[in-house]
Amino acid sequence: MLRRGALAGVGAVILVAAIKLLAWAAASDAPVFEVDPFWPKPLPNSWLMGQAAGVATKGDHVWVVQRPKSLTEDERGATLTPPRSLCCKPAPPVLEFDTGGNFIRAWGGPGPGHPWPDNEHGIYVDDRDNVWVAGNGPKDGMLLKFTRDGKFLMKIGEPGIVGNDSDTAHLNRPASMVVDPATRELFVADGYGNHRVIVFDAETGAYKRHWGANGRPPGDPTVTPWKNPVHCVRLSRDGFLYVCDRQNNRIQVFRKDGTYVKEFIVAPETRGGGSTWDVDLSQDAAQTHLYNADGENNHVWMLLRESGRILGTFGRNGRQAGQFHWVHNMAVDAAGNIYTTEVDTGKRAQKFVLKSRP
Repeated sequence: MLRRGALAGVGAVILVAAIKLLAWAAASDAPVFEVDPFWPKPLPNSWLMGQAAGVATKGDHVWVVQRPKSLTEDERGATLTPPRSLCCKPAPPVLEFDTGGNFIRAWGGPGPGHPWPDNEHGIYVDDRDNVWVAGNGPKDGMLLKFTRDGKFLMKIGEPGIVGNDSDTAHLNRPASMVVDPATRELFVADGYGNHRVIVFDAETGAYKRHWGANGRPPGDPTVTPWKNPVHCVRLSRDGFLYVCDRQNNRIQVFRKDGTYVKEFIVAPETRGGGSTWDVDLSQDAAQTHLYNADGENNHVWMLLRESGRILGTFGRNGRQAGQFHWVHNMAVDAAGNIYTTEVDTGKRAQKFVLKSRP
């Protein structure tokens, strides 16, 4: 007969084994990614990337919107009079690469017939190759639509004019956008100044509808309100809209008409900038996984899209390849690879190659 101490020892061994088994099972459910330390390749023309405030993918190309004005004096030393150093110069705001990291083209900034945001924030490329750009400067109240080579097409809102949560003509520092190819509707996370998702016709710019937390009117006291910023919107193939309520550490899920479905909480103890900065979905047929860029904890969280169960993370705070400082945005390409961008002093884009999926 085993004594009580021996039984306790056996129980401890069984418990440790069970914990290890559960950890292995959780890890086996998670996709595996590996950083590509050589993506993207160096920019031409002595250009340097500033704070990278948005990333988008379509086909085998990747777009990054960055903030040229965020470069420090020593980083743009070649542009000073007299030059301070041999390198470098601010790159144009919109940079296009292929998935191999090769530079394709660059454009952006104010031009004939169109303004430009004071502080670039968010980029999206729709199914018709239109490039949408937003900004979160104090007076950035607009969205801009371009062709993929930078020809201006349309403006929603006005530069220098911001609206409140009930204003259907003006935005207030919008953060992110997505176009529904089936309905030609543009969904906007609006954003840094307001507390809503607002929907427009993607071809005409006409207002359609808007809502706040839990599908209620913005500011409704019966629900926990969205905090600034409402930082992302992302649409799944089966018609669900995912919205980042960044400083409440949650992702809320809606139908396209604004009907509230559910929410996922990620790292609820997180303070500071919050845990839910951007999301995107895996590219398998069912879009099984939801990925969440967390710029406070500097992880990418991997969740089951159906339940919100957290499967694991990759990345940590740091400056080396595969690490993050203020990971701000993310996008998944058709092959399932993840691209991330970093603001503050991060000032870079990275690629994480999908090595295996469950």
